[in-house]
Amino acid sequence: MYYDEENIFAKILNKDIPTEVILENKYSIAFKDIAPRAPKHLLIIPKGKYIKYDDFLNNASKDEIYGVFSLINELVMKFELQRSGYRIITNAGNDANQEVPHLHFHLLAGRNLGPM
Repeated sequence: MYYDEENIFAKILNKDIPTEVILENKYSIAFKDIAPRAPKHLLIIPKGKYIKYDDFLNNASKDEIYGVFSLINELVMKFELQRSGYRIITNAGNDANQEVPHLHFHLLAGRNLGPM
């Protein structure tokens, strides 16, 4: 599997497609999902060219990995989601219906999200 330079998240990172960045650090950015499934639905993507979770864990540096998860934690704290709860989802590959071949995490909150 190879990285698709034309995927929507690559275009966002290259500033070919504008987006309102909620938070950013050296290794990742967070922005609102264009088709939200909850009152708070953010996407967190690494700035590196990683297709899915296992690609990221097997090939990213420890700093990159920490940077992504640190940004997710900053979002939880910024929006005080630790009080009411939240869900973090990432889809990996065809069977998981991953739509964009760039690793991304969905952070959902703001209402009861129901059982999995």
